[in-house]
Amino acid sequence: MHGPGSSGWLLVALCAATGMYCLLRMRSGVEEQRRAAGGEALMGFGMAAMAVPAAAFTPPAWTWPLWAAVFGAAGLHALWSARASARHLHHAVGAGAMVYMAVTMAATPGGAHHGGAGTPLLTGVLLLYFAAYVLVTGARLVPVAAVAGGPATDWGDRPEVARACRLSMGIAMVAMLLTM
Repeated sequence: MHGPGSSGWLLVALCAATGMYCLLRMRSGVEEQRRAAGGEALMGFGMAAMAVPAAAFTPPAWTWPLWAAVFGAAGLHALWSARASARHLHHAVGAGAMVYMAVTMAATPGGAHHGGAGTPLLTGVLLLYFAAYVLVTGARLVPVAAVAGGPATDWGDRPEVARACRLSMGIAMVAMLLTM
């Protein structure tokens, strides 16, 4: 969040590209893909917007409470959806981390982030969670032997590509939390 210029722009590009792919996944024929893709697209685009370097654009003070409200609503939706699938708990944690970062940015004078503004314990817990998530998700990307003669799937329905997107958002979250 508002780190050095070049790394900030790389983070913006990564998160925006992930958000775009998630929007494409919303057209999937697989219902579970469509359900998860909307929240993941919101997360990708939100992370991209929050990662824009402060030297390029400093958002007005009212944007941080707006982000907190949007991601708070997304977190509540994820908690409600967690009744059907525990995977949605990860989405709730991600939305909670975004709320935390937005609230921290709102409390920072001028909205510029200078490090150390967040609660160190909460930042550390979130860092540990997302670092573990990145490691587990990365391990799941290890290639598995393809099933010969299996049904062809649309590139938007490929679970390994969706995992790669989740992995990139997890890495981006770690990078953003490191600036806290």
